[in-house]
Amino acid sequence: MTAAAYRSLREDAVARLTEWPAPNEDQERLRREYLHHLEQHPDAMARSGPPAHLTGSVIVLDESGEHVLLTHHPKARLWLQFGGHFEEGDTSMLAGAAREALEESGIASLVVLPDIVDLSRHALAASFGRCREHLDVRYAAIAPADAGHTVSEESLDVRWWPVGGLPDGAPADLVPLIAEARRVSRR
Repeated sequence: MTAAAYRSLREDAVARLTEWPAPNEDQERLRREYLHHLEQHPDAMARSGPPAHLTGSVIVLDESGEHVLLTHHPKARLWLQFGGHFEEGDTSMLAGAAREALEESGIASLVVLPDIVDLSRHALAASFGRCREHLDVRYAAIAPADAGHTVSEESLDVRWWPVGGLPDGAPADLVPLIAEARRVSRR
């Protein structure tokens, strides 16, 4: 990614995180940590930047808000929301997260909501290479009732789950993420 593209993406991140009204004290603490990290690391939006860098993801709900579409991540070996690193051409954090959701779900008709839903800072296993920590910015999307999904090369599987019946071993932070996505989307 060019220096100008990273600068523009970083500026968007700072603006969006500065204006985001965190819903609770933990999210406010993370919001401040992300802004501090962006201040300390001009390349914090890049996979090639510091080992801890920002990523974007999307939790996909069906129209009723009763089901969530998850990907079985090959490196993490967990069922997760769609997401990943920002790339050349991502004009904003929202655009990058939406691109990841489209690439990994195959659903071109996703309606990605514009507001940040949640922040999650998490350490990574050695299988992630030089990436040691993701500072994830999470959005929500609604999939139309007739939308079919695919399994991309970045997933072991993609499957709908009832929000009250997530797969065994699903990360605990999926539950509050889904609840906040349902609240934001009014589903």
